[in-house]
Amino acid sequence: MEHTTLHLLYSRFWHKFLYDIGVVPTPEPYAKRTSHGMILGENGEKMSKSRGNVVNPDDIVNEYGADTMRLYEMFIGDFEKAAPWSQASIRGCRRFIERYWNLQTCLIDGDAIRPELEIAFHKAIKKVGDDIENIKFNTAIAALMALINDISAVKNINREELRVFSILLNPFAPHITEEVYEACKLGEGILAEASWPEYDESKCVDETIEIVAQVNGKIKAKLNVPVDATKEQLLELAKSDEKVKSAIEGKTVFKEIVVPKKLVNLVVK
Repeated sequence: MEHTTLHLLYSRFWHKFLYDIGVVPTPEPYAKRTSHGMILGENGEKMSKSRGNVVNPDDIVNEYGADTMRLYEMFIGDFEKAAPWSQASIRGCRRFIERYWNLQTCLIDGDAIRPELEIAFHKAIKKVGDDIENIKFNTAIAALMALINDISAVKNINREELRVFSILLNPFAPHITEEVYEACKLGEGILAEASWPEYDESKCVDETIEIVAQVNGKIKAKLNVPVDATKEQLLELAKSDEKVKSAIEGKTVFKEIVVPKKLVNLVVK
């Protein structure tokens, strides 16, 4: 980001000169330009040899693999913001890739996504596709990490589910996904040329949502409630929670605050 001004000036200057002499067909070098943030050292300072906080990418690739390095660089934070390097976080990305690789050990037959994973997969397909288009790689990867947790809860994965998961992960970790795709014979050709999976919008809508129940502004419980619950229903659900009940027992509720889809706060004395 710190190079934006001068580099942008140089690239436009040369392009406009080439346009003026008829070498290139467009008056501007690009329709859109996005600058990525700087990766800082673990101490939060700019990487430099004098500070001794430079991370050599070759060392990371040798220790953790190219896919881990690639995945972590996209997971480290918002594309346009600076972010400090974290050795612990890169190990977390390595564990995620290992979890994906180990899905082969619990692979079962199946040519369709199962009902218990249908909503999770459709939401992930939509989320990852939209986030890639909007250069929000970190949240796309977070969605895949959440999806693999849903898969682990079911304790196995079928062939179609692994195929779809592999396609979603492929832009971030191309080497290991191609290996799994070929080893498990999930499709013809190479994975990078596979069609992006489609999703059903109606299966991407949450039926329930998590809200917090507070007493005098302090969180007492987190509740899963229907997404279309009325204020009266939210109050009833909050008051029926055991922790909330014990917090208001013997006290007078003189104000009830309900923020739909977010919280219920009971003010008591």
